[in-house]
Amino acid sequence: MKAEEKAALAREAYQKAFDYELQYGCCPQCVLTTVKETIGVVSDETIKASHGLSGGGGLSGIGTCGALSGGLVALSAKRGRDRDKFDKGKCISNFKLGQQLVERFREEFGGTTCQELQQQFTGQTYNLWDAKEYAAFDKAREHNCARATALVTQWVVEML
Repeated sequence: MKAEEKAALAREAYQKAFDYELQYGCCPQCVLTTVKETIGVVSDETIKASHGLSGGGGLSGIGTCGALSGGLVALSAKRGRDRDKFDKGKCISNFKLGQQLVERFREEFGGTTCQELQQQFTGQTYNLWDAKEYAAFDKAREHNCARATALVTQWVVEML
């Protein structure tokens, strides 16, 4: 694929992931669905399995941003180690791509956890299990989570 075509595909992926996050939520699923629809490599089972990664994992806020987790899963869907190759080594090349994604994300957003992004986006953190706090977060974050989801998706399409 030519560089121009890949860039256009990455821009298309950005917009689609942005729209999905605003419409449906669950950032890891939005990343993975868009990657699947844009370039393939992701199965429906993988999209389903990513559901619990949202909100820093189980809506805990303390783990990795769900969009970033979804991006790492997408990279691994294409470049990760297959079960029948466990004895062949660690597949370091996939970890290198993952590290590049993590560092780019950290540079862009000033952190990698859901709570770090909440703080960056709104000036505070929220208990995502409390309906009132979640509603306040949803309003305060504006389009920031959608932007994070879209950027991760764009970067993954560019990387793959």
